[in-house]
Amino acid sequence: MRLDRYLAQSGERTRSEAARLLRSGAVRVNGEPVRDGGFHLKPDDRVELMGQAVEEKRYQYLMLHKPAGLLTAARDSRAPTVMQLLPESCARRKVLPVGRLDKDTTGLLLFTNDGELAHRLLSPKRHVWKTYEATVTGRLTAADEEAFARGITLSDFTALPARMEILSAGEDESRARVQVREGKFHQIKRMFGALGHEVTALSRLTFGALRLPAELPPGQYRELTEEELSALREEAGLTESERNEDA
Repeated sequence: MRLDRYLAQSGERTRSEAARLLRSGAVRVNGEPVRDGGFHLKPDDRVELMGQAVEEKRYQYLMLHKPAGLLTAARDSRAPTVMQLLPESCARRKVLPVGRLDKDTTGLLLFTNDGELAHRLLSPKRHVWKTYEATVTGRLTAADEEAFARGITLSDFTALPARMEILSAGEDESRARVQVREGKFHQIKRMFGALGHEVTALSRLTFGALRLPAELPPGQYRELTEEELSALREEAGLTESERNEDA
């Protein structure tokens, strides 16, 4: 691989930024300064940038605590999107959201440029469970829990059986934890709506094996840990050999 491409692919820098760093003498290969971006690396070459080892990252895996008010989209000419909370390098490397959350929905959102993993996690065949916490109007009852468990018929499809646990129930407002294995447009809002409850707040807590960390504030992101990524790949049904090929 060309050295300038390696530098651009392994960090938050463009090809032109990599070229500038090369010209400045900040890049060393096996301890020797290299200024030529066209230098071809061998598999066992060690690359350093300003004294720090540089490792190629073929894929990136991030989790974001999505705040309300942002579209889950790569770009939009009329409204801000979740991509504005990530480094510009994510858009260049096509590190994009896996699935979507509504504009006013908050919580866990996964990003990656690993197309195979994203495809498997979103495949209807996988039925990956997601957990949400919802605030709704009116008093939730055991009958509502049973309706979720049976599956709710909507105008264009019948939602699969889901899990709904009432956390609190008041005359005017209730809170519930909901687990669904589909991800259709406005699904949870429509399911509650079919039972006469309007959703006033909705937050996603889990996506498959991933759980939103309590210490990750809204608007912030972090890379997945090796343990989180391994659990997610297992849930996606990636074999050990496929995981090794992607490493």
